[in-house]
Amino acid sequence: MTFKKNKYQIIRQAISSELAKFCHDYFLLKKKVVAHMFEKKYISPYNTSFGTFSDPQVPNSFAQYADTVMETLLLNVQEKMEKETGLKLIPTYSYARVYVKGNKLARHKDRPSCEISTTMNLGGDVWPIYIDPTGEDNVTHISEAEVIVKEGANPGIKIDLNPGDMLIYKGYDLEHWRDAFQGEISTQVFLHYNDTESEWSEKNKFDGREFVGLPDFLKSKV
Repeated sequence: MTFKKNKYQIIRQAISSELAKFCHDYFLLKKKVVAHMFEKKYISPYNTSFGTFSDPQVPNSFAQYADTVMETLLLNVQEKMEKETGLKLIPTYSYARVYVKGNKLARHKDRPSCEISTTMNLGGDVWPIYIDPTGEDNVTHISEAEVIVKEGANPGIKIDLNPGDMLIYKGYDLEHWRDAFQGEISTQVFLHYNDTESEWSEKNKFDGREFVGLPDFLKSKV
């Protein structure tokens, strides 16, 4: 299976199990710290710089845009991404989530900043991701978290990822989703890139920030 032919590819042990465990443990601790800071009102509940429990795509999960550790992964995985895709890439942003029992990820395609993406399992219970290789549009969005799927839509290819494994896919072209989570906890990070030859690459460089690592409120307003 090649990325060029199928628009997706599974990479086993893209990072070591030790590094995956470190990232998993780190992000779980961060979740605990941020929950404490919100509870004690040390920070405003509207401050998302440390993370949020109000992700509109997956309510009741903990998520963060551009966590510093995950942004470091974004840069470190880039060479492997380029080798596997055969493309010269520019990083856009990272996004990490801790999922809990009952969470689901609605079937969707991503925005142009996620043209070439990977989802990487960092730890917790294995939770399959589904990807529709046809590239068809099969959903009507009620909200970011809820969609209506067209009758007869491709059922998707089920992919299980162990800690350290990643799925590379064309996020802007292929619908992907996860059914309701039956485990207890799962930590995933999404690493997003643009092909330097794409029409969006200059606009989406670092997702509109001066450089990788900056929070979303420092995106260019232009």
